[in-house]
Amino acid sequence: MYKIDPVKDLPLAEEFRKTPVGHHSPNLMRVLNLLRYDPSGYQIVLVTLVPFKEWILGTMPPDRDEPIVLHSEGELFTTREDAEWAVFCTRWRAHTGHAISTTRDVPLLEDSEC
Repeated sequence: MYKIDPVKDLPLAEEFRKTPVGHHSPNLMRVLNLLRYDPSGYQIVLVTLVPFKEWILGTMPPDRDEPIVLHSEGELFTTREDAEWAVFCTRWRAHTGHAISTTRDVPLLEDSEC
């Protein structure tokens, strides 16, 4: 199974930062597929508070009959793109042990071309 390399795959994180919603390259799709799977069964998800206007992060438990736990102490997002970036960064840290500490409007790489 492929393992995400926090250094070599950083250009793919940059690609996602620039376009979190829409078409993604095959290499980015490979990384996203890994990030979307958590062997513990707990998943970091977006929860819509106000349709098309407000989102917050939540944790979906392994037993899907249990309620999603909202990260009420977390940030409230007013764009889907910023919310998707937050999910990506949270999952990236969980999978790699390395945090991406930037907002979506700040490039990860000096040469931000992927």
